[in-house]
Formats: sequence, C-alpha cells, structure tokens
Amino acid sequence: MDLLNTLVDKGLRRELPTREEALAVLATSDDELLDVVAAAGKVRRQWFGRRVKLNYLVNLKSGLCPEDCSYCSQRLGSKADILKYTWLKPDEASKAAAAGVAGGAKRVCLVASGRGPTDRDIDRVSETIEAIKEQNEGVEVCACLGLLADGQAERLRAAGADAYNHNLNTSEATYGDITSTHTYQDRVDTVTKAHGAGLSACSGLIAGMGESDEDLVDVVFSLRELDPDSVPVNFLIPFEGTPLAKEWNLTPQRCLRILAMTRFVCPDVEVRLAGGREVHLRSMQPLALHLVNSIFLGDYLTSEGQAGQADLDMIADAGFEVEGADTTTLPRHRADALAASACGTSPAGCGSHEDSACGSHEGGGCGPCGGHGAAEVPEQVPADQARTDLVAVRRRGAGTDLAPNV
Repeated sequence: MDLLNTLVDKGLRRELPTREEALAVLATSDDELLDVVAAAGKVRRQWFGRRVKLNYLVNLKSGLCPEDCSYCSQRLGSKADILKYTWLKPDEASKAAAAGVAGGAKRVCLVASGRGPTDRDIDRVSETIEAIKEQNEGVEVCACLGLLADGQAERLRAAGADAYNHNLNTSEATYGDITSTHTYQDRVDTVTKAHGAGLSACSGLIAGMGESDEDLVDVVFSLRELDPDSVPVNFLIPFEGTPLAKEWNLTPQRCLRILAMTRFVCPDVEVRLAGGREVHLRSMQPLALHLVNSIFLGDYLTSEGQAGQADLDMIADAGFEVEGADTTTLPRHRADALAASACGTSPAGCGSHEDSACGSHEGGGCGPCGGHGAAEVPEQVPADQARTDLVAVRRRGAGTDLAPNV
C-alpha cells in the first residue's frame, strides 16, 4: 500500500503524518491488518529494536477520589467494588516495588487517587521514592499523583523521581463529556510542569469510551505536540458501578489499528501497552509487541492483569527481549535531550518534531486499570463487534485485605 510505505518513510525520519494519513490507518480493513502491523513494526524496530520495557504499578492510595472521571472505578460516586485504602507507608510501597523489580520491571509507577497532591502528600511520596531507590539500585520511578501545583514537580525531581505521568485521555473537544471536575487544559498544564522541572513526561490516552476516529487522531496529535517521552495507550475497562460500564466498543483488530496509528504519529517515543490489553487484545497481544516497546507487568490499580510469568513467556515466545536496567530506553537523540533538560541546559522535551535539534488511567492520579478475560463457548458474533462474552473483569484483591499490587 502506498499509504503504508509513506508512513514508514515518515516514521523513519520522525516526520509527522498528515491527519488524513492517520485516519486512513484507523479505516484499514481486516484484510490489511497484518500489513499495517508489519509497517508500524518497521518504525518500532528502527528506534527500539526488539526490546520491551517492563513497568510495574504500585497503588499508593486507592479509591475515594473527589473527581468524576466517567471511566474510573475510583471516581466520586463510584459503586465499583474495589479496594479502598489511604497512603501506603514508604516501606510497604518499597516492598511492593521490589516484587516488580524482581520480575524484571525497569520502572516503578507510584500512583495515588485524588485531584492532586498536597504539599504533605509530596513529602510522603518523596520519602517513598527515596526508600525505593535505596533498596532497588538503578530502578526508574514515575509518579502519578494528579494535577500538580507550582513547584511540586521540582520537589519530586529533587527527591529522585525520574518521570511524571498525567494522561490527556481523550480529545479536547470531547473531554467535557468524560469529566466535569477539571479541564483538559488542567491536564496539559500538569504535563508542561513536569517537562519544565526536567522530569521525563509520560502522557497517553484511553480508547474505547465511545470516541470517534477523529477524536483518537486529535488526542494523539495533541500528545505529539506536547512531546512526552512515553505515551501509554489504555483500553477502557468498563467497570460495573461506573457511568461507562456498558461501553464495550473495542475489538482486537481496532486496538491494533489504534496502536499502529499511535506509533506512526509518535515514532521515536516509548509507546506503552497499558490497561485493558488482556481484556481487549486477548490472544492477539503478541502482535501488539510489534507496535509498542513497553508494557505493564502484573496487576493494575483496581483490577487484575495477566500473570507476570505469562507476560515474560509472551515476550520471549514472540521473539522479543526484556529491556535491561543498563539499557537506555529512548533513542540517543531523545535521551540526550532529556538529560540536558534535567540539568537545565536546554528546554524540556524534544525529539518527535522533525525540526528538533535533538531527538493509568484513573481519576486525578490517573494510571491505567486493566483486567483479564475468561473465555466461554460463545454464540456466533460478527467479527466487527466487541466480544463481551469473552470478558470477565477481575477486581484486584477481591475478597482480600491486600493493599499493594502483589
């Protein structure tokens, strides 16, 4: 296809596709799907080889969020049956983080529900970051605490945080339909604050909330403009007890097209397969490894993920390798620019734009929340419809008193 050849050429040059080209990827047929995956895979391999970075979530504070994000099981008024607890102590969080590092995780993501952290919360998280870094040499730490006030990103950076996550989630045009207690611009401002403090910015999206192809392209193009180093792609888990509980809009094929489009638009960025992969991609998860270069290992915030060993087996069986702690994730042009920005010698961020000189999903503290499926013998279902009969969202820690992601 001329379209795919054009997109590969642009991806290898870090050149932005047109909106029409991005939309065309989402509109490809199932007969063309493997061609789309193969083309986007060439771009992925150019910048990241066959490495897969493993990330591990530690949910520092769960539930009871004052924000009304429709997709979130921790939202204001949520009737979802999830674990609820206040802040984990630094030693508890460090112990949880160590379990992920032992499984091969290179980055630990510290997530807390809420609109945003108080200064006391920043103190708590700073102590936790220090404890994790002391006990796990070389581990990266990403904080995800919601909307940041002035100066808070700098304090997290000083405490040893490497990155900050705050997802845009959906297009600016439809954001008000999803959340009313804060704005799309609030989220953009927080990502900008993280960049400005020299933190590696992490910001992504949630697909499957009823958005159009145009909305998906809008949010990915907005992410390209913000230029985060990492773009998590979440697929909605329609938790019972939330307003989007009945939104089953995704098929494995559509998920792959969304991931491919994201790779073409953000060619040299860490694209992370995040919440919902087990539910929506199911047996086609290995194909997604040709598009993404990063996944979460184990459980998510409020739901269970695929077993960690199953993830490791999947990576090996698909011919990929787990990225080691001694390997730099980002291509040299981006890694050098991030290091320079952290030292205050150049503007934060860089890399995706052609003219550059270098190269979670929940509530206020929005990380991804996933689950995994349980198959039954289904009735015949058209291939272009979501298969809700295959899905059983499993609540993390159901029937237990467990707090961290164990």
